[in-house]
Amino acid sequence: MNNRIKELANQCRIEYRDGHGGFIEQFDEERFAELIVRECADIATMNQYQSYTPGHYVLKHFGVE
Repeated sequence: MNNRIKELANQCRIEYRDGHGGFIEQFDEERFAELIVRECADIATMNQYQSYTPGHYVLKHFGVE
C-alpha cells in the first residue's frame, strides 16, 4: 500500500474509552473515502493541463499500476 494511503487511513482512526479503562479503535470509512476523493480532485486539478490525463496522475500518486 502506498504511504499516502496509509497516512489517510491513519487520519480516519478514532479511539475512545470503552468504560473499562481500555480503548476501542474505530475506522471511519466515510471519512477515508472523502479524503481520497478530495486528494484525487486536487491532483486532477493541478494536472489538468499536462500531457497525460488527470487519471494517470491520480494512479501515479497512489502508486497504482
